[in-house]
Amino acid sequence: MPAESLFGVHAAALEVRSQRMGVLASNIANASTPGFKARDIDFASALQSMEGGAADLSGSTLYRVPTQTSMDGNTVELSQEQTAFAENAVQYQTTLSFLNGRIGQITRALKGE
Repeated sequence: MPAESLFGVHAAALEVRSQRMGVLASNIANASTPGFKARDIDFASALQSMEGGAADLSGSTLYRVPTQTSMDGNTVELSQEQTAFAENAVQYQTTLSFLNGRIGQITRALKGE
């Protein structure tokens, strides 16, 4: 039985959330880098790509439009990035918890419990 049928969309969602966490962390790390352009992953588009078998999410990675650009051309708005990172971390943990529960169900079923 393929993993897709066992875990549904959640396995792909976990991968997208993981990659998004890396993009957001890069934004935060480059908050004071002159000319750095903040990016984000469009979750819905990326999830659709993952379900279609694509491993590369570059088409779902977009530049963020800032509300206030700094004088040095950096578009990172630290508070926005920190909020997005925290929200994504919570969503990642929720998806991971669901998958752990599903794995537990499968394990119990295989043991005949």
